[in-house]
Amino acid sequence: MKIRRWIALGLLALVAPAMAQDAKTVIANASKAMGLDGVNSLYYYGTGRTYSIGQNNNANIPWPQTPLNDWVRAIDFAQPAMRTTWSTYAIPVTGGAARLAPAQQNVTPAQAGNWNLQLEIWTTPWGFIKGAAASTNATVKTENVGGKPHRVVTWSPAVKSPGGKNYQVVGWINADNLVTKVNTWVEHGIYGDLMVESDYSFYREINGLKFPTEMVQRRAGWPVFDVQVLAAWPNPPKIADLMAIPAPPAGAPGAGGPPPGASGAMTTPSEKLADGVYRIKGAYNSLAVEMADQVLLIEPGPQSEARALAGIAETRRLFPNKPIKFGVITHHHFDHTGGIAAVAAEGITIVTPVVNKAFLEKALSGPRTLAPDALAKSGKKAMVEGFAGDKRVFQDATRTVELHVIKGLPHADGLVVAWLPKEKILVYADMFNFPPASDPVPNPQVIGTRVFLENLQRLGIDTDKILSIHTMNPDRLATVQDIKASLGMAN
Repeated sequence: MKIRRWIALGLLALVAPAMAQDAKTVIANASKAMGLDGVNSLYYYGTGRTYSIGQNNNANIPWPQTPLNDWVRAIDFAQPAMRTTWSTYAIPVTGGAARLAPAQQNVTPAQAGNWNLQLEIWTTPWGFIKGAAASTNATVKTENVGGKPHRVVTWSPAVKSPGGKNYQVVGWINADNLVTKVNTWVEHGIYGDLMVESDYSFYREINGLKFPTEMVQRRAGWPVFDVQVLAAWPNPPKIADLMAIPAPPAGAPGAGGPPPGASGAMTTPSEKLADGVYRIKGAYNSLAVEMADQVLLIEPGPQSEARALAGIAETRRLFPNKPIKFGVITHHHFDHTGGIAAVAAEGITIVTPVVNKAFLEKALSGPRTLAPDALAKSGKKAMVEGFAGDKRVFQDATRTVELHVIKGLPHADGLVVAWLPKEKILVYADMFNFPPASDPVPNPQVIGTRVFLENLQRLGIDTDKILSIHTMNPDRLATVQDIKASLGMAN
């Protein structure tokens, strides 16, 4: 035992001087070992998967995946810019036949101030080293990972977060001077400071460039992207062709307006559906319901903080003397909960089936320093009520509102509809849309629509006032007859 201990101590003594290097030396050694000296651009290709963050079928399982075929990525570090192309062949979320669809992702020099996009360049193993070499603030420390020594290099890009804080990029470099892991953080409406983890393994070498054949990026602990790299090439002569972004087709809509989730002034009108019952209008609707001593808000935080705060403000304008005590989410998907942090900031208790409770509590409890939002500024802790069973009822002398958990829906576990039996108003999300006139009876049937009708029949809900959270086209309330007609059923 003593001999083994002496050997181990001797090995550590040999490794320690090599590990105890300054950041500049560590970065230079990694650049040389990875074949990056003199490399200004590269491209690589393979096959993989992308994952839809915030759209998992259950709040406690990984994000749903879509295959990536013919995946090609080119990076020009000098601009900096990145272009990725691929195709997918997958069954749509609504069911039916698989579809082949081309896709692309472009990061341009004009987007240099957007770390959410630029990180795709600088968290690659090569981008990390290039960025660290150009940085004036890189630091290094040593750390054991799985019992093996690593140098951990940290640097910050020039761009700052919306809150004025430096972003951080942290990379792990092994004894072979290869980058095995890179972490950074971005602002997120639900998670706050969201860690983006990238893991790199099984390195190969072609034309002097070393590259990992397995790349995995995780957000909120689950993969959002993984690819098996088949080959990588430094300084490709055709880099200009690889980076060229084709002109949009004639007649294609132009970009405009703020990106999804952007904050800013927003007005949200309302529409009276019954006494004390108002639709808060928008691309995503909410329903404000007056009770004896409070207001119940259904779908209180869709899309973004701006939309959530505007909906709350309109509800308070309609009912100035009653507090909004409860906000009911139809389900956990991020397009329906993008502004949920603002709801929590207002002291409104978020109501959802128990399957979503742990997810919401964890997501809303993390630090929110990169872009301090309403929740961070409020200093409040999110209040989440997770109800057990298939039903939750709000009732007083003036009104009854029933929440029912939909059964048998592939789209999301814990999706609820809200039913006002006296007013015969039903509120739902993501199960039915008016089919186009060119295809009034989709074949095969839309799974969500069929499940929706089966649940209405199971619950004995008979109504012709059905409000979709997603504004319909044309914009009107739906009826049970509309649902049956889309399924090819007689009234």
